[in-house]
Formats: sequence, C-alpha cells, structure tokens
Amino acid sequence: MPEYLKKIVWKEWLLNYSLYIILGLMIAGVIVAEPSFARWANLSRILAQASTRGILALGVAGMIVYTGTDLSAGRILGCCAAVSASLLQSVTYSARMYPGIAEPLPMVVPLVLSILVGMFFCSINAFGFAILKMHPFIISLGTQLIAYGCLCLYIDSQTGGAQPLASLDSRYIAAVNGHIDLGFMNLPYLVIYLAICAAAMWVVWNKTVMGKNMFAIGGNPEAAAVSGVNVVQNIFGVYLTAGVLYGIAAFLEAGRVQSVTTSTGLNYDLDAISGCVIGGVSFTGGVGTIPGVLIGVIILQVINYSLYYLEVNAYLQYIIKGLIIIMAVAIDVRKYINKK
Repeated sequence: MPEYLKKIVWKEWLLNYSLYIILGLMIAGVIVAEPSFARWANLSRILAQASTRGILALGVAGMIVYTGTDLSAGRILGCCAAVSASLLQSVTYSARMYPGIAEPLPMVVPLVLSILVGMFFCSINAFGFAILKMHPFIISLGTQLIAYGCLCLYIDSQTGGAQPLASLDSRYIAAVNGHIDLGFMNLPYLVIYLAICAAAMWVVWNKTVMGKNMFAIGGNPEAAAVSGVNVVQNIFGVYLTAGVLYGIAAFLEAGRVQSVTTSTGLNYDLDAISGCVIGGVSFTGGVGTIPGVLIGVIILQVINYSLYYLEVNAYLQYIIKGLIIIMAVAIDVRKYINKK
C-alpha cells in the first residue's frame, strides 16, 4: 500500500476510535491513581448502575437513528418508577400510598402498569413527530414537562403530602438487587435483565421488518417512503417499543434505589443520549448498533463512577461529562463530513 494511503487509513482509524482511545486513557489513569478501582466489586457496582440506564438507552437509540432524540426519557422513567414503587410498598408500612392494598400484589401487575405509562408518554412523542411533523427535540421537551408535572402531582397526592415512596416490598428488592454467586464473582440480576433486553432489541433491530425500516427511514426518509415503507407506522412502532423499555427500566430503577422522589430520573435522558452517541449511534441518522449502545453506556458509567471514586468535585464532574458529550458529537459530525 502506498505511503499516502497508509496515512489516510491511519487518520480514519484514529478519527473513528479517538473517543474510545481518550476514554480508555482516562480509565487507565484512574486505575494507576487508585489500583483498588479495578476490583470486581467495583465493576459489579458499575454494571448494576449502568443496567437501568442501559435499558433506557436502548429505547432512546431508536430515536437517534431517526435523526431525533428524546429529552423526556428520564422524566418518563420517574413517572413509571413512582407507579411501580407506590404499588409495591410493604403492606406493613403504615404510611404507604395505598393503604387499601392489604396483600402484596403480584410483581407483574406494577411492571405492566409501568410499561403502559411509558408507552402512553412515548405515544405522545410519536404523535408529535410522525403526525404533527414536530421536531423530536420540541415534542419531547413538552412531554418531559408533562411527565414531570404528573410525577409531582402523583407523589404530592399522598395522605400527609409529598414524601418519598419508600419501604418497598422485600420480594421486589430481592428480585431487583439479588445476584447469582458464580464462586469467583457475584453477577447482579440487573446485568442479566440488561442482557435480556439488549438481546431482544438486537433481534428487533437486525431481524425484523420494523428494524430494517427504521434504518432506512433514518438514512433517507424520502427514499424509504417512495420504496413503500409506512413511515408513520414504523415511527409509532419504534416509539412504543421505547415505551416498553422505559417502563422496564423504571420498574428496575425503583427497586435498585429503593425510593422514588420527584427527582427520580433527573438527567437520565442525558446519560442515555450520551451513552448512545459514545457508542456510535449517529445523529446524522441510519447508523447504530446494540453492542455499541451497551459499550457506550458502560464506558460512561465507568467514567462517572471513577470520578466519584476519586472524590472529584461534584460540579467538576458535570464539566467533564459535558466535554465528553461535546467530543462525541464533534467526532460524529466530523466522520459524517468526511464521508460526504
């Protein structure tokens, strides 16, 4: 290969993987500064914390493939989590939200209701985007405010005023926060739930008509429509699938944190979007993979946890995370320009 072609190849490789290289160096630096960070116990916590955000990101990724976004994901998660937690408070807790529930509910009931709430809010986003032709940023911003208002009203409706939805059923906590003992390590249930959701979404993205149409619409909506793709139907399908994932993530997050307040879900949408972009889901549309989303979310959570582990100033953490997002989008845009 001629020397100038080798330089072009190396330049493209560095462009494509520069963010991973930078983040990898940051993680290596953390391990050098504090070797105890590399212990399995820390990795297990990171994976457990990344699980609910990862499931949320799997839903958000579909919108980004459409060249859109979803700013409402975090607040929708908060609403769904409140529904789950309120119905799964211990029946022996005197200040529970529903004192009329004398016997523990089957956990599938709150899970289904959480999913239905997530699908309801996502259908609003889908209607605004597909039918009203609104930009996803605007419709999801409006839905974010609606979901937050509903969350505040729901929590404030408790007897005695607003208070955290806590004292959850021990069955619920065990089902979410349990782990499998593999001898040399403990594998959290949350990681298994994330793996199941990721496998299901991989099938949806790669083996179904909806998934293939999603990439076609994201790449060129006009060409997809001319080819006979039902754009509106496909958009609704992807958004409702996201609603299912939001509901599942919320159900698990409430059990993981073991308390739901009006701040639950705050900035989760930004973490989900950041994870998607770091993982290679392009804002230019039509590009993205499920493994990439998972890698992006885990890398972002490793960075978050490492900053906390090193006791970096909380305000400085926001600055670092903001710079990572800017770098990810800038690299994505640069790759798009080079392709053109």
